[in-house]
Amino acid sequence: MIYLDHNATTEPAPEVAEAMLHTLRTCWANASSPHEPGQQSKRTLAAARARVAQALGCKPAEVIFTSGATEANHLALNGLLQAAAADRRRVLISAVEHAGLLRLGAALASQGVVVDTIPVLPNGLPDLAAAQALLGPDVAVVSLMAANNETGLLMPAIALAELAHQAGARMHVDATQWVGKLPLHFGEWGVDALSLSAHKFHGPKGVGALLLRQGVTLQPQWPGSQERNRRAGTENLPAIVGMATALDALGSLTEGGQDTVMNAEAQRVEALRDALEDGLLQAFPPGTVHVWGKGLPRLPGTSLMRVGELSADAVLQRLGRLGVAAASGAACSSGGNEPSHVLQAMGVPRVQALAAIRLSLGRSTTAADVAAVVAGLPPLLLPLLEAA
Repeated sequence: MIYLDHNATTEPAPEVAEAMLHTLRTCWANASSPHEPGQQSKRTLAAARARVAQALGCKPAEVIFTSGATEANHLALNGLLQAAAADRRRVLISAVEHAGLLRLGAALASQGVVVDTIPVLPNGLPDLAAAQALLGPDVAVVSLMAANNETGLLMPAIALAELAHQAGARMHVDATQWVGKLPLHFGEWGVDALSLSAHKFHGPKGVGALLLRQGVTLQPQWPGSQERNRRAGTENLPAIVGMATALDALGSLTEGGQDTVMNAEAQRVEALRDALEDGLLQAFPPGTVHVWGKGLPRLPGTSLMRVGELSADAVLQRLGRLGVAAASGAACSSGGNEPSHVLQAMGVPRVQALAAIRLSLGRSTTAADVAAVVAGLPPLLLPLLEAA
């Protein structure tokens, strides 16, 4: 199988599975217990927290372990909103956020919170001028993803954070797609909170983290003493160790926040993505293949494209014949009859949005995989284009 759906999830690395199994067997005691087995688990938890902090360029005290990015996003938006001054009851969310975060925005709106949407330009990037116009003294939190999960576009999160802070608002970044693909140094981003999920970088599912800048107040969603009273519930130690192990494999941050190991892999994957796109562009008649975001800064392995106006289902079916696993968009939204909300926000016509497929490359992708898709897909799709 050729796996081109790395944005949806990644295969746990062998060392991650081994570390989790070892922890499950040797550190099964509750880290909150005072006896020696509990204290051993507590030390293991502290060590894992330090490893996560080292990899992400933050302080251990700034790491809040969660069940994943979805919980981290909810904790950030709800917690920062509830901790804000009484006269700040407005939230700004971009139109191209992950569907889960948009649903949270709708839930907040149903509770009386004013939730405004930051529009995007036709290229998919947020309209910063519009965002600045929306900012005011009543805004509590601004939320923007670091990189879009469908187009792969890198978002101006740092620039928006500066605007938010000028207005006295907190800034949250959903970095679910960024972490593991590009270097990240939390201390240099200037944001208040940042979400991530381990299964996006060859860690286990069901564990993630919210990085919360030291000194920023957060209202916990449920009372509990864990995670410095910020997130209730016994810590999932095997999964946390698995996440730390997955981050270890990415390499440690060097001085200046650059990571040579990650940069080298990013360059390798980006070259494969470009070869895939260019190969398909050349294999079809001019103007047939369209790649959204091409020429703009993107995640190294993300390619959102359409082949004419062939339906995504038809293209994915042919890819399946080649043994290629891909998607029509975000994994949580694929399979529906509605076009991508991201492309809709960009003003893409419905028929073209329904033709969008996402090919996301990663650690397991090889040049042979790319060559197989470039050689095998056009013969399967050209007859469909001719018949259309």
